[in-house]
Amino acid sequence: MPSDRERKEMRNLLKFLFFSSRGGLTRLKVVELLARSQLNANQISKELGIDYKTVSHHLDVLVRHRIIVREGEGYGSTYRISRDFLPYMEILEELKGSTGMQRRE
Repeated sequence: MPSDRERKEMRNLLKFLFFSSRGGLTRLKVVELLARSQLNANQISKELGIDYKTVSHHLDVLVRHRIIVREGEGYGSTYRISRDFLPYMEILEELKGSTGMQRRE
């Protein structure tokens, strides 16, 4: 279970990654997709209707911040939500609510 300090630090990171920075909405959509199933970059690109290179950039950002993990190598690599991030998913949901964003089903 994360400490209060860890939760506060993660809350600040999530605010920045998803609600304050350019591309945050796209990253949020990627995380929402990956919360449902493990996908590769091409599948995410098709699902969101955005350029493959754009998706790859956002995946790199999310991997760098340990929100998601990459499994495999090359074109067929798949991505999923990091086990380390799972305890913080509720914070992301809280932030979505506080910004007036509806949960996508």
